[in-house]
Amino acid sequence: MSTVTTVGTIRHPDSNSAEAMTKRAWWLVGLNILVPGSAQLIAGNRGIGRFAVRATFLLWGLVAVGIVLWFFAKTFVITVGTTAIGLTVAQIVALFYVVLWIVLTLDTLRLVKIVKVDSGARVIVAGVTVGALIIFSGAGAYGAMLAGVTREAVGTIFAGDVIEAPVDGRYNILMLGGDAGPDRDGLRPDSISVVSIEYETGKAIIFGLPRNLERTPFAAESPMASLYPDGYGGDAGCNVDVCMLNSIYTDVELNSPELYPDAAAAGSSPGIEAMRDAAEGILGLSIQYYVLLDMQGFSQMIDALGGITIVSTGRYPIDGGVDDDGNPVDVAGWIEPGVQVMDGYTALWYARSRHGNSDYDRMVRQREVQAAILEQFDPANVLSKFQAVAQAGAEVVRTDIPQGMLATFVELAGLARGQGISTVEIAPPMIDVQYPDIPYIHEVVIAATALTIDGDEGARAG
Repeated sequence: MSTVTTVGTIRHPDSNSAEAMTKRAWWLVGLNILVPGSAQLIAGNRGIGRFAVRATFLLWGLVAVGIVLWFFAKTFVITVGTTAIGLTVAQIVALFYVVLWIVLTLDTLRLVKIVKVDSGARVIVAGVTVGALIIFSGAGAYGAMLAGVTREAVGTIFAGDVIEAPVDGRYNILMLGGDAGPDRDGLRPDSISVVSIEYETGKAIIFGLPRNLERTPFAAESPMASLYPDGYGGDAGCNVDVCMLNSIYTDVELNSPELYPDAAAAGSSPGIEAMRDAAEGILGLSIQYYVLLDMQGFSQMIDALGGITIVSTGRYPIDGGVDDDGNPVDVAGWIEPGVQVMDGYTALWYARSRHGNSDYDRMVRQREVQAAILEQFDPANVLSKFQAVAQAGAEVVRTDIPQGMLATFVELAGLARGQGISTVEIAPPMIDVQYPDIPYIHEVVIAATALTIDGDEGARAG
């Protein structure tokens, strides 16, 4: 049968022939699935058909352009896809095609004239049509939902507005794990580290800083440097009970917020800015951005990801306390040595447990948890649990990284994940936490961050 004859038969069928009406039904259903609008163009309202076919070709064109740009201008695609305007447009477009697909599919069922179809094929024809309706409209609705959730999460988390350039070829990000509790006056960073990422290759190093470091120096231009010329807790002492690195946040927040009058406007806080100045002084690095994680809410993110896999380095108690002899009591369970799949609650205790080990052992475990999250934060895993991950992120994360930098850091994170992440713990026996040798620490940092571009040309894409 020629194409012209087929079109004529579909448009002007023999309604008395169940066989002819069944073949026509399959043609219309197939056309509606393959080229939405073509069924109407052939057998229905041609005005609607022309509009729908043009809209279909436009969608295919947008998808094709998006695929090409993803391979040749990935940064541009991610940038557009993480802005409020871009996400709003994507949501509107997705909803438009959902509505259009529903209208066209229901109209196709009308054009099929199901009562004229062979009785044995009616249920199958209707089932295929409805199934296609559910799949395609469901996919579009899910896409619209993702766009909306992403816009809300991105707008909540990435509130900064300053686009920073790499310094000495690197982006350096202060990572603070905030640990607030009923027994503490304000928040106190329980985990302190700096992630240093080489811009050209994505190679990343995590510098772990001990929370009990004393005589902490500050960056030369910091307002804290003039107050503590011998370091925080040196001759000038401090304004809290314990003059350690992780006390700086609380001290400044409670006692000296006026030292950083512009912090709030920049999406930060006086305590965070003081911690940034301290980390710069310790490491000799210029830190462009910070990320503050709520350690209690941190478990929500891990649960949203479906848990993380870690090789436990020892046996650690979950919950409970210790008796007068230092032995664990009222323990809810134990994390055993070896490969463990941990939910958020367990991972939090793995990172925090102090029993039978030092703060420096905890530092190592905290870095293991951070690395495990990054490694398992792959697109497929995140997409399948996207709404939960986005909602958890909005509750857990605070940062001054602006939306305009998201594309850069998404790309760098992908490169870093593919190469592994190095870790340097600034801790004993490398240093004395009471009298740290800052020039020596700077030498260690310089050696660790020495450029390693040789052999890595072309590591960055897009």
